[in-house]
Amino acid sequence: MIEVLVIGGGAAGIFAAIHAAERGKQVLVLEKSPRILSKVLISGGGRCNVTHRPLPPSEMVQNYPRGGKKLKGLFTQWSSAHTMKWFEDRGVQLKIEEDGRVFPVSNESRDIANALERAAFDAGVRIELRLGVKSIEVVPDNGFRVTTDKNQTLFARSVVVATGGSPTLRGFDFLANLGLKIVSPVPSLFTFPIKHKPLTANMGIAVERAIVYIPDLKQQFEGPVLVTHWGLSGPAVLKLSAFAARELAERNHHFEIRVNWLPSKTHDEVVEMWGHQRKMMNSNPPEISKRLWLYLLERNEISPEILASQLGKKNANRLAEGLLNDRYSVQGKTTYKEEFVTAGGVNLTEIDLQTFAVKRIPGLHIIGEVLDVDAITGGFNFQAAWAAGYHCGIKI
Repeated sequence: MIEVLVIGGGAAGIFAAIHAAERGKQVLVLEKSPRILSKVLISGGGRCNVTHRPLPPSEMVQNYPRGGKKLKGLFTQWSSAHTMKWFEDRGVQLKIEEDGRVFPVSNESRDIANALERAAFDAGVRIELRLGVKSIEVVPDNGFRVTTDKNQTLFARSVVVATGGSPTLRGFDFLANLGLKIVSPVPSLFTFPIKHKPLTANMGIAVERAIVYIPDLKQQFEGPVLVTHWGLSGPAVLKLSAFAARELAERNHHFEIRVNWLPSKTHDEVVEMWGHQRKMMNSNPPEISKRLWLYLLERNEISPEILASQLGKKNANRLAEGLLNDRYSVQGKTTYKEEFVTAGGVNLTEIDLQTFAVKRIPGLHIIGEVLDVDAITGGFNFQAAWAAGYHCGIKI
């Protein structure tokens, strides 16, 4: 009989295993892939955005499109400051970047993985690789019977499910079979494909501050925007995709966006910019690069050769509208690098968020992205994993 069986060797699962084992529990981790902590290793482009800078819990939860408000108490007891101290106490020097993201000073995700692996080893956690789970059955008054994908049968007093998100409902079948409510998964945290070659020909252009707006949903976000070879990306786009994930999935990811390239200016202020004697090609506002400016002039049928003073009221108004209300059709979605996130999973109403135990099934705990909790980029998904792993591990 295994005392604590953890299914999934990602951030949440390993952190729970460490804290349970440090409190004297016998812990076995099953990981279906050839190695544990694979997402830790690839996150942040191999640098591992381990958490976000310390924020009050009321601010922290605003970065979670789903589940955020219910996590407030969780972050009070295990904040990003606790996460940083845990890794620094184990020899990993961390740095807070200007945008609040926290990385190892070495810029090597391997340092984060190594610290977790050492802590697991020192605590006596056993890990079995290439071993997934097909089913979990409740054995009345005697824990759980777990069947692996190699048809092995294991018995455990307590089970922690930390299998990560799934893009399809089938990935949650083994939990739905226990009678748990599952929220259908949809993509979150994706970029916007735009089939407009004049725009995508300018891949690599970045605007520090723009507003991306979905008029159909009346949702918008402000922040950096990046032009890519497939469309638009950057923090403003990714946040919008996350907070509007369900509504966009209902539209099969076909929708209209509007981009305000000059959010610091009103329409009248933009119109008044064109009274000088320079050619329009040399009249780009400082917030907009020359390359993007030439594209926007062409898009709004303004000759780059004419003098600004010769623009005329009609052209000035058309250009102002194009700068402040640039319209594009989005068709589909593009995964953001390796950091694919789904919205959906086990309904939080099933879970006691003090212990992450399933309310109706004593001994079963569920943590991590298999729950209907997700966050925007910036270290927030990992912070939720560390916090849930800690709470589950010390109370199981």
